[in-house]
Amino acid sequence: MARRPAKMEGLRVGGMLRLFHKRRPPQLRAGPPQDNVGAAVKELERTPEYSLPNFTGGQHFFEYLLVVSLKKKRSGKDYEPTITYQFPKRENLLRGQQEEEERLLGAIPLFCFPDGNEWVPLTEYPRETFSFVLTNVDGSRKIGYCRRLLILDEVEKRHQISMAVIYPFMQGLREAAFPAPGKTVTLKSFIPDSGTEFISLTRPLDSHLEHVDFSSLLKCLRFEQILQIFASAVLERRIIFLAEDLSTLSQCIHAAAALLYPFNWAHTYIPVVPESLLATVCCPTPFMVGVQMRFLQEVMDSPMEEVLLVNLCDGTFLMSVGDEKDILPPKLQDDILSSLGHQKGEFQPSEQINEHVSGPFVQFFVKTVGHYASYIKREANGQGHFQERAFYKALHSKANRRFVKKFVKTQLFSLFIQEAEKSKNPPAGYFQQKIVEYEEQKKQKKSKEKTVK
Repeated sequence: MARRPAKMEGLRVGGMLRLFHKRRPPQLRAGPPQDNVGAAVKELERTPEYSLPNFTGGQHFFEYLLVVSLKKKRSGKDYEPTITYQFPKRENLLRGQQEEEERLLGAIPLFCFPDGNEWVPLTEYPRETFSFVLTNVDGSRKIGYCRRLLILDEVEKRHQISMAVIYPFMQGLREAAFPAPGKTVTLKSFIPDSGTEFISLTRPLDSHLEHVDFSSLLKCLRFEQILQIFASAVLERRIIFLAEDLSTLSQCIHAAAALLYPFNWAHTYIPVVPESLLATVCCPTPFMVGVQMRFLQEVMDSPMEEVLLVNLCDGTFLMSVGDEKDILPPKLQDDILSSLGHQKGEFQPSEQINEHVSGPFVQFFVKTVGHYASYIKREANGQGHFQERAFYKALHSKANRRFVKKFVKTQLFSLFIQEAEKSKNPPAGYFQQKIVEYEEQKKQKKSKEKTVK
């Protein structure tokens, strides 16, 4: 294997780690970007309503800020990623908490440097931002956002000087009250020779497109290919993304998973697979993973069955099951492609791109399973029971019915419907809003048809 270049003691990764449980949590959109300690965070996450051990941070903006550097091993020959800065430092933890923290922190360096184990010095390195996910045995996930850059001598000097500035800022961020949807929190940050800077962090009102950017996916693939990836994910198949850089991998895999809204991918999910974990691609269970192109041969040589292997570099499928175009109902496929192709090339801000790409897929689920709430029968105590057979038989289209009969057997749908059974009222979110709009459109259409007759 070719040796990977790096400037030892200079290449660093900074990032924030946040814990969430299965559901994709909301991000915060920051005001002026920070680039301190070799770390910048575009998205900050919080824990949803699930209870967590005290040491995980409760309702803080983030759990850890870490700097990971490549350091020489004791043998003096090779280098290994090592945590060189940690905020906050955990003290007075119980034994079980200490073990959990050590296990967590021990895994992070590997995911910050997933490129391989052999490195040599260099004098230049392009900055890149990417993310990784750590999944616990209980299904909870920790997601890390990394900024990777080369710190040269002069930058390193400033980095050391700035530590005194970074600590109070990070402490203030952790202690700040997490804003409600649509609200903003403003933080003060003192910068030497510049004075006090005010930084505003706003939490979006609607969270279904947070933590997502479809731009990279659109640059790498055609709409027809994105639709086939979506179809494979809906049936919980094995999907591998290949790309040269870490940023493209993590952005594309997050975008692909976001297409499943309002459902959540609950299986193996690794935006960037470290070299030592490449055996993941041999797993017989569903997964969605990203692999750097340098490991293409290792992937191709691995025993895999029914895998969709997506080459993001040249926009091709290197492997496929072969039926990806036939999974979704034909008419609904045409509807999605028609909506995606409308106004193509006229995209402006990323928010508009996200809405334009996500909308047709949300509408697909509205048309196929949007009537789910009507088929949850409730007992006197409020506990619901889903009437599966009546649910899919209610669909008039045979093609839609065939698809839904398969989809209701997936874990995607099972987890969604279990939550719906527990809840006495339908969630007042984006998906429910689109269901209401769709039902209203159908009523208006019927009313017009009666008027014409």
